[in-house]
Amino acid sequence: MRNRNFAVWTGMGCALFVVLVLVTGLAVLGTMYLLPGTFASAPPPTPAIVQSQTAAAPRVSPTFTPAPAGNVTVAAAPGQGVEVAPPSSTLTQLYDAVSPGVVNIRVLVSSGSQGMGVGAGSGFVLDDAGHIITNRHVVDQATDVFVIFHDGTEAQAEVVGTDDDSDLAVLHVADMPAGVHALGLADSAQVQVGDWSLAIGNPFGLGTSMSLGIVSAVGRSIPSGATPFAIPLAIQTDTAINPGNSGGPLLNLDGQVIGVNAQIRTTNGGANSGVGFAIPADVVRHVAPQLIEFGVQEWPWLGVEGGSVNLMIKQANNLDSQRGAYIAGVVSGGPAEVAGLRGTQSTTTIDGFPTPVGGDVVVALDGEPVRDFDDLLTRIAPKRPGDQVTLTVVRDGRERDVTVTLEARPDAPITS
Repeated sequence: MRNRNFAVWTGMGCALFVVLVLVTGLAVLGTMYLLPGTFASAPPPTPAIVQSQTAAAPRVSPTFTPAPAGNVTVAAAPGQGVEVAPPSSTLTQLYDAVSPGVVNIRVLVSSGSQGMGVGAGSGFVLDDAGHIITNRHVVDQATDVFVIFHDGTEAQAEVVGTDDDSDLAVLHVADMPAGVHALGLADSAQVQVGDWSLAIGNPFGLGTSMSLGIVSAVGRSIPSGATPFAIPLAIQTDTAINPGNSGGPLLNLDGQVIGVNAQIRTTNGGANSGVGFAIPADVVRHVAPQLIEFGVQEWPWLGVEGGSVNLMIKQANNLDSQRGAYIAGVVSGGPAEVAGLRGTQSTTTIDGFPTPVGGDVVVALDGEPVRDFDDLLTRIAPKRPGDQVTLTVVRDGRERDVTVTLEARPDAPITS
């Protein structure tokens, strides 16, 4: 059993050109795909990945700031009257300013008797030391990774570290060509629905392509594709992202990275349908320093499953409100069980639907109100294994405090 909510995301999205993966699962409205690729030689075998139920992974705290030279600012001209679209001159200036910090990525993957597969992705320069951000799934299983800069210069890259839980990877290039600069990370917590967003990357191998759209939602939880845990606070956008955009930047009109393009949701076999997802810049800010220093990222673990308090749970448990995180279960021997948190004790039927009864409802963490289950797990993320948190829970109509010592997320999948 692991940190997870009731919502099930299936599959993985906007991916590398190396492996043609059809993700299976329980999605009702559509499927998020690891998108098909184009190979210079025969592609490797096609494994199926089944995404198990995931938890909304937590919001992270800013801990990393790129070098000042990496900050690019191109202000959008103010709108006049009802004209709200940024003028083309602004977009041209932004592209010219930002593209030296965006890279195309070419990878070689051994496909056994079928030879070498060649895949493509995108990335961006994180700092002046030559570190580059991309998706983990872009470089996963690659034997060689090459970075192609905006002027066509190609360099072999070292994979410094990868994180399965956030689908992020850090590469390093020893010598970057002249004119290359890092891109600044925005405060993705400030991104709002309706903000303009741009993607620059390598869709379908067409390098340094730019597309424009808006932020269509924030605070999404999307599957990592490699672990049972979800990526928190993902940014949803209708900016066109396609195979090969994976790992590239999603930008605001100030030329700052608000997210890393990673997935799309589609019902027509992998093409862009206007629903794409980017890993937020705050997650990059949290994970990148750990990957650079240690090669891995260690996330904290509470050891619960659950969901938000809907109307039926409120009625069945005689709760005063729908605020808080309902604990459906706790993993045996995990931090939550050791601390005495309680999961569902039985079920009842509300309007013909089985509804859990008796689980603790977390209404505060360290004295601060908890809005819902996603909020609980989001607030756990900045912590470290070994940290203690005090959870205020409602049990049997009364509030009580429970102190939990967090542990590191388990490497192996845990089932209830």
